[in-house]
This record gives sequence, structure tokens and C-alpha cells, in this order.
Amino acid sequence: MRRRAVKALFAVIPLLLTLPVQADWQLDPGQSRVQATITQLDGASPQTHHHEVRDLQGDISPDGTLRLPLKLSQTDLLSRFSDLPPWAGLLANTTLVTLTAQMPPERLDALDIGESLVETLTFRVQADAVNQQEAVPLRFTREGVNQVRVTHAEPLAMDGKALMANSTVRTVLSMLGYQQIDEHVPVTLNALLINR
Repeated sequence: MRRRAVKALFAVIPLLLTLPVQADWQLDPGQSRVQATITQLDGASPQTHHHEVRDLQGDISPDGTLRLPLKLSQTDLLSRFSDLPPWAGLLANTTLVTLTAQMPPERLDALDIGESLVETLTFRVQADAVNQQEAVPLRFTREGVNQVRVTHAEPLAMDGKALMANSTVRTVLSMLGYQQIDEHVPVTLNALLINR
């Protein structure tokens, strides 16, 4: 009886070793943020302002779908207002937009510690009445057994004209006092993926 159990165990071990490892990669909110630099042009002279989207949350599903929901409460915008209307508080924790892209998790699993790869991900914006996509080259660097740092692989900027053309973004920027901004809005990404 015991011999059969040992044989069965030895038969199962090679099967377990050949099964693919399914990663559950998730952004670490405490170490994941995007910073944007906006140059205001409607004053006497251009003024540069820095804004941040912090506590990025998202994950890569086993089928390779990277999903990144963004909320107003993750930005530094609300802290710039002293007295907010009640509707702003309700809106703060509502997902305003979700960015999605495809990133096969096995590419991350294959990285050795200290090794990097560059992937150009096509992010799609999912929101009411918005159908937009943008190709973004990202660098993925394995920092530890279960940690991958994500940064942009080349200088990254948003189109200021496109931002002002979006009615929601224009409303928020107007509330901050921006009437006209530079068409070049540099963006810095620094995020950490954890394999849980």
C-alpha cells in the first residue's frame, strides 16, 4: 500500500513540474504613480505646474489583460480646492476611466532578476463616449523574485490640445485655473508590479 502511494507521488511530481505557473501580477498602490508637468500659457508668462496620479491599482489577468482603473481621488486635484461641492465627493471614488492593454504575464515570469524587456503596449480608454487608444513603450525590469519595476522606455508626453479637446478634462483643468496649456505635457511613470 505504501509502495503504491510512493509510486503515485513520483508519477505526479513530473506532471506538477510541467504545469505552467500562472502569475497574478498586481500593481503595488504604495509604489505606483504617474506625474505630469503642465505648462500654463494664459498668464503674463508661462508657469509650470506638476500633478500626480498616485496609488495606481490594477492587475494582469492570466489571459494577459492589463486593467488600470483611474479615480479622481487618486489625483492631487481635490487637495487643491478648499471647498468642494457635495457632488465632487461622490465623484471622487467613482471610476472615471479604465485603461486596458495586453501584456502576457509569461513575459514577466521569464525575466531573470536584473533583466529588462521593452514592450509597446496599446492602451485603450474605456469610458462613456470615449474611444481612444495610444501605443506606449514601457520598460519592465525584474527587481526581485516577485517584483517588476515598470517605467517608460522613452520620453513620454500627452498632447495638450487633445486634453483640452476632451470636455471632462477641460472642465477639471478650468476649475484649476488652466485656460490654455502647452501642447507638450511630459509624463513620468514609476510603478511596481507584485506577483501575489
